[in-house]
Formats: sequence, structure tokens, C-alpha cells
Amino acid sequence: MKALAILLCLLATPIALAGTYRWVDENGQTHFGDRPPANTASDEINVNPAPASQDAAARERQQRVNDFVEQSERERAERNETKAREEAVAARHDARCQALRGRLKYLKSVSRIYRINNDGERVYVDDEENERLRREFQARVREECDT
Repeated sequence: MKALAILLCLLATPIALAGTYRWVDENGQTHFGDRPPANTASDEINVNPAPASQDAAARERQQRVNDFVEQSERERAERNETKAREEAVAARHDARCQALRGRLKYLKSVSRIYRINNDGERVYVDDEENERLRREFQARVREECDT
């Protein structure tokens, strides 16, 4: 079966490559054909096909395709921008949470918490205030980072 298809393709090639001939008959009429006539002189000519013209419907279809492609590219660019903004917000949030967790770990590791007064001196808070500040800071970390 394949051999037959190949043979047909090989036989069709010369037909497709055959020239076009022009001749004038005894009545003065010009004729064209793919084989030269037997009894009349003929000239082989080159036929250049006219470029295919697009009708209005084809131009409209092409314009719709172009519009669709442009809209798709705009939407993809918008999605990429939105994704980049979301990733930047998430990165800032993660960095902030990492810093807050580090501060919470530090607060848990120190025995006493102090404040700096107006004179620049350390003023240590009592144990009750220590515990309250730790709880409040831990609640803040949970609220901001564990959601």
C-alpha cells in the first residue's frame, strides 16, 4: 500500500512540474495547454499565478485573530504583574514575620525587659509587666504571622 502511494507521488511530480504551452490554431485563436500540440508550433510559457487576494471576510477573520492575540498578551502581562506584586507583598510579609519571631525569641530568652527613659537610662520593668509584654508581643506575632 505504501509502495503504491510512493509510486503515485513520483508519477504526479512530473505532471505538477509540466510547463504551459501557447499556440495559435489555423483560425487565429490562441490556445493554452499542458502539452504542446502535435501539428502546430508552440511556445512554452511561464505562468505566474496571481497573488491570492483576501476578501472582506478573510480580512475580518484575520483582524479578529490579531485582536485576540493582542488581548491575550495584555491579559498575560496583567496576570504576571499581579503575580509579581503579590509575590513582593508576600516576601515583605515573610521578612516582617521572620523579624517579629526573632524579637519574640529574644524576649523569651532575656530574664528582664527594660525600657529607655527620657534620660537614655535603662529602666527595668517588674515581673508582672515582663510577662504581660511577652504575652502581648506573642499575640501580635500570632495575629500578624499565623493567619
